[in-house]
Amino acid sequence: MATVSGHRPVYLDHNATSPLRPEAREAMLAALEIGANASSIHALGREARAVIESARADVAALVNAKSSEVIFTSGGTEANAHAISSAAAGGDIKRLIIGATEHDAVAANARASGLPVEVWPVDADGLADLNWLAARLANWRAEEGRPFVALMLANNETGVIQPVAEAAALIHSLSGRLHVDAVQAAGKIEIDIKALGADTLALSAHKLGGPQGVGALIVRDHVRLRAVLLGGGQEGGLRAGTENVAGIAGFAAAVRAAVRDLPFAADQSVWRDAAANRLAGEGAVIVGANAPRLSNTLCLAAPHMPSSLQVMSLDLEGVMVSAGAACSSGKVRPSSVLTAMGLNDLAGGALRASGGWNTTAQDWDRFADVWCALHARQVARAKTREFA
Repeated sequence: MATVSGHRPVYLDHNATSPLRPEAREAMLAALEIGANASSIHALGREARAVIESARADVAALVNAKSSEVIFTSGGTEANAHAISSAAAGGDIKRLIIGATEHDAVAANARASGLPVEVWPVDADGLADLNWLAARLANWRAEEGRPFVALMLANNETGVIQPVAEAAALIHSLSGRLHVDAVQAAGKIEIDIKALGADTLALSAHKLGGPQGVGALIVRDHVRLRAVLLGGGQEGGLRAGTENVAGIAGFAAAVRAAVRDLPFAADQSVWRDAAANRLAGEGAVIVGANAPRLSNTLCLAAPHMPSSLQVMSLDLEGVMVSAGAACSSGKVRPSSVLTAMGLNDLAGGALRASGGWNTTAQDWDRFADVWCALHARQVARAKTREFA
């Protein structure tokens, strides 16, 4: 992409999609050269199968799981849908509880399950209210079946990290099941599915520098899932269909690189916070600032400055960010996450900047420069209208 006003383009939308890592591209090209079906028993088929099983081990290691607990999917949405639909079909779960700030991949599939759905509220910082969950489970009735709760590990808009392990202890005390959407957290913080207490956990390759169209559902040994696709019996009979060998290879390569780069990911908080301090000084509200957050994510809201205006104005200056989640076919709408946090007055002015594996301190500086200049122009225009 060409420079804008002498500046190179700045991409701070890694929470939507992180650009493909060179390691992932190389792994995908090598897998494409094999050119065989991993279910074939001839030499090239066995070579393709070896790529998949090696990748399965890499993805399992990312979250301290067993290789046998990894089911490859088309992405995080399918992984979330599989966990929820399978639970709903089991018969022993009759009601779902989901966090108030869950991604639509969880919320929409929960609503489509046919079971009653309860929303677990969050506080003003976006943290799930553990006291609410404890009280709800204390009054759980036998006729409601086993509890099924979905709580994301880190929010895609605010970066707020949820108290998953504490929730798991409450849920498991009633022999309930906990599903964790870890799509946004993977590659940014260490994840241990055992320490978290998750029974199922969703991942997506393109959030950590892998290709789009591939992800995984981690299923602990004690969980029994219903098959989501029938046919060839791939993925342990739980997801039929010819495997995306190249995509899976790229996923694994991105996972290995992300694990290697975890210390760098933590360093981003210094750059992010420096930008946040400048924006706050201009009147922006930093969302979730009092909660533990992913180091790469900055969610801000500017009163009287719509999200669409901010996104388009920054884009004209070569700075690419999002208005909340970038999963709504390009639509810009008030943030449901901020609304759930009680920040209704700010929901229409929310903006998300998110760094990643190729982000620099200069990228965050440029973002802050452009946003502060935009805000100054808006303030000046407002004053002009006031005295006109």
